[in-house]
Amino acid sequence: MKVPISSLARRCFITVLLCCAFACYAQSVKTLGELSKYTGADRASILVDGAKKEGELTLYYAHPIIQVIADAFSKTYGIKVKLWRAGSEAIQQRVMMEQKAGKYEIDVLSNTALDTEAAYKAKILQEIDSPVHSYLIDKALPQHHQWAAFNMDIYSLAYNTKLIKKEELPKNYEDLIDSRWRGLLGMETDDSIWYGALLSELGEAKGRAVFEKIMAVNSPSIRKGHSLLTTMVASGEVPLALDVYNWNPEQLKRKGAPIEVAWLQPTLALPSAVAVMNKAPHPNAALLFYDFALGEGQNLVAQAGYVSTNSKIENAYSSLKYKVIDPSFALGQQERWFKLYSELVLKRNSNP
Repeated sequence: MKVPISSLARRCFITVLLCCAFACYAQSVKTLGELSKYTGADRASILVDGAKKEGELTLYYAHPIIQVIADAFSKTYGIKVKLWRAGSEAIQQRVMMEQKAGKYEIDVLSNTALDTEAAYKAKILQEIDSPVHSYLIDKALPQHHQWAAFNMDIYSLAYNTKLIKKEELPKNYEDLIDSRWRGLLGMETDDSIWYGALLSELGEAKGRAVFEKIMAVNSPSIRKGHSLLTTMVASGEVPLALDVYNWNPEQLKRKGAPIEVAWLQPTLALPSAVAVMNKAPHPNAALLFYDFALGEGQNLVAQAGYVSTNSKIENAYSSLKYKVIDPSFALGQQERWFKLYSELVLKRNSNP
């Protein structure tokens, strides 16, 4: 004889089933903190599944190669990337204002390592343990693991090959004091980080004396923007620039411009960083992009003439001896270095 199940019992049974299902689902859904620390073999599949459900992410960036990486990421995973590009200072200001106002729309931040380190100190980034970290070159990952470098911007000389022969190039910074360089030199107007780090390597008193003599003897042209300065080298208006990023001349050279890079020791590099916000609304997509930018995306970095930070990727700068500027140290010196560089530029402007 069958015992009828009351409607109340049936509802209780269904409720129990739903609770169990929800509990299983809740256990499978990981928080950003859990995901960022997870390094299991199924990390990638978990992130891909979660990212596809989220469907999108928002990224603020300064470096041009990020656009290429984002396009490849979208094509690979079918995830929409909402991009906003600006200069490093503008990005920093917007991020800080939004976070202070409780507006948590950004998932991934990509900026200079100096500005990203400031974001770390503001406690708005997520610490990450990613399997791809083991492939990064030295100085690409700070101890706190709250950002990683996807590229190194190496400061280089750039010279017009029609106006200056390779054998005529200076061998050190002291060589630039020679009056033969008068009217031929150019410098970027706001390169205080490069200048300050260079003084730290040369010895501040010695370095300042050398550059003050360069300014007094040769009165370099001061131009706003590394790209503009590089373009002027290619055109011959500024035959020799002292401080452009390595990739600026490379891009013009590929288009047939008469321009080459050269190096003076100490050669310095400033990392470009990628980081995940600790209140990212799309955590799976954000971490997936982070891994992609430091992994598969590094092929795109090298192909475009930039400096890959993944040791498994070959690039033209692997054998170059350069020193990476410590973002944390530079951040603490930023105001003082800015003042020193401003004084140097003003001395140039006061020369006849």
